[in-house]
Amino acid sequence: MAYARIYRPTKSAMQSGVRNTRHWVLEFDPEDRLFVEPLMGWTGSRDTRRQIRLRFPTRDDAVRYAQRHGLPFEVLPEHARRHHPRSYADNFK
Repeated sequence: MAYARIYRPTKSAMQSGVRNTRHWVLEFDPEDRLFVEPLMGWTGSRDTRRQIRLRFPTRDDAVRYAQRHGLPFEVLPEHARRHHPRSYADNFK
């Protein structure tokens, strides 16, 4: 049986925006190892659940989905966003 993780994504370090952090994600833990295909050197896997990433507007919706489908799941704690308000003049001190 596939084990699911439910979490809220963190802000990307490459962007200043928080666009993809407002929803909750349900992902499955990998059940099979990755392997290197000998002819081309591509990485492959027999586990297709690794490709599934479901998005939900709230945590409760994601939990309800997992319970309705009988999936064992774990809800990871939400990371609080720290905001340090500063004035524009602080850039020149």
